[in-house]
Amino acid sequence: MTSTPKTFLITGVSSGLGRAFARGALEAGHRVIGTVRREADAEIFAALAPDRAHPLLLDVTDFETVPAAVTAAERQAGLIDVLVNNAGYGHEGVLEESSLDDLQRQFAANVFGPVAMIKAVLPGMRERRRGHIINVTSMGGFITMPGISFYCGSKFALEGISEALGKEVAGFGIRVTALAPGQFRTDWAGRSMDRTPRSIADYDAVMDPIRAARQAKSGNQPGDPAKAAQALLVLVDAANPPVRLFLGDDALGLVDQKLDAMRSEISAWEELSRSTSFAS
Repeated sequence: MTSTPKTFLITGVSSGLGRAFARGALEAGHRVIGTVRREADAEIFAALAPDRAHPLLLDVTDFETVPAAVTAAERQAGLIDVLVNNAGYGHEGVLEESSLDDLQRQFAANVFGPVAMIKAVLPGMRERRRGHIINVTSMGGFITMPGISFYCGSKFALEGISEALGKEVAGFGIRVTALAPGQFRTDWAGRSMDRTPRSIADYDAVMDPIRAARQAKSGNQPGDPAKAAQALLVLVDAANPPVRLFLGDDALGLVDQKLDAMRSEISAWEELSRSTSFAS
């Protein structure tokens, strides 16, 4: 049991990292409001801790219903100390083969939904001068891979929003962290992923091996969701939580590679970069 129980609002607790985060927080003695989209999932979640697990039927992409739903949840479970924006999904497909509808759905779930949740909890946190907003992004919010351009774009967007928001609310005692996991053993790359059908042969050499490898690795990813949940608990107890926290050896390795490549490219093009200022 934790010595300082908090009230968490975690989106998407029916599976994956969201379920692991909720279980970890409940086992530590916290109260958890968990969003689900089906009544059956609500019953399963409530049974985890009948006095502290509070299911909330909510689709985060139904933006207009979010404020009232959050208000009702706080009335039942208590004022929210920690918001964990976890709900979202992955879209796989090369950009040219994917539709604008695919892009809009991806951003609705991965960007606009989290922002709607933030806007619902932020007035109360600001009034109380405390709170922690944790946006689950991805290593794909900093590094990129072919075949998930819409997904990476959505996570880059949420990373930028998180970082800028943190600077806006720091003076109110509110902390904002982008939590960026690598590959974890969830169903992200399985049934949860939206896959655009292949249609352009020119992309076969790039896309076919990537799609096959991702499907083969689903269920065998190196990251342990239960350990991610423990990392989340350390994060919310930190006096000075980071702006961004990567989870997993794979995430750190790929981020280091990109930072090295960025430094090299910036150096190679530095003269041209500096050539655009007015002469002193």
